[in-house]
Amino acid sequence: MKPDLRGKVCLVAGASRGVGRGIARGLGEAGATVIVTARSSETGPRTETRPETIEDTSREVDAAGGEGHHYICDHRSERSVDELVHWCVRRFGRIDVAVSSVWSGNEGFDGERYADGVAWGTPFWRRSAEPFSGHLMSGPYPGLLLARAVAPAMISARSGLIVLVSFGTKDGYLGDIFYDLAKATTNRLAVACAADLAPHGIACLGLSPGFVRTERVRDLGQPERATETPLYAGRAVAALAGDAGVSSRSGQVLHVADLARAYGFTDADGTQPERFRIGPEEHNDGQP
Repeated sequence: MKPDLRGKVCLVAGASRGVGRGIARGLGEAGATVIVTARSSETGPRTETRPETIEDTSREVDAAGGEGHHYICDHRSERSVDELVHWCVRRFGRIDVAVSSVWSGNEGFDGERYADGVAWGTPFWRRSAEPFSGHLMSGPYPGLLLARAVAPAMISARSGLIVLVSFGTKDGYLGDIFYDLAKATTNRLAVACAADLAPHGIACLGLSPGFVRTERVRDLGQPERATETPLYAGRAVAALAGDAGVSSRSGQVLHVADLARAYGFTDADGTQPERFRIGPEEHNDGQP
């Protein structure tokens, strides 16, 4: 059964497209109020001049059955994230679920090479270490900023769920040192935040989708390699948000496919794709 999140206030960062948009839509399906945030807006600049915007996502939330709101935010800025959260609390009174799906590490990536010309998977000794700071700023750092900003409101309410979208790293190396380290850092962040927040009744966990059929994957001509749609992750977050016992999962990195079997939800086409596993193709030719 679909979870009932009517009356729940959810904040999804990095929701202009990709997995973030799918999560916002999944929460909307369950009737939640969803604030979607990112840098790309109809009224301002768009990352990489892409067409997708937070307004588009907000409308998708409405169409799915929820209540969508949008807010422009650069999630690499501590001040901007703090202002966003203060606005949310003033406007809606609380934040029940916060999701960081921010990831700009692929900006300029053409499916084979990064913007600086370095190929995916180039051994660490053959590349400059300088771009690594950008990968940390692309995912782990925004996750930390969002968690620290929403924590006080959740602590006051003695309830809440924080989800950090990443990629599972326990099964092995992800094929590119900067990508692997960024995802591993995000996963460890979920573990650390969960430990600090446990005494206050707040759950924090990492979420690992598979190879998702995002707009970027489509544009790179790789949709046939994708194993699932962004909505699969959205339904996973909705199921977690509707689970009164979600604290038992806090501190873990959970795979969307495993959650589908535990909670009984499906992807957009009614199937339950298996967990995506890294193989030789992903190591050599492109990222998961």
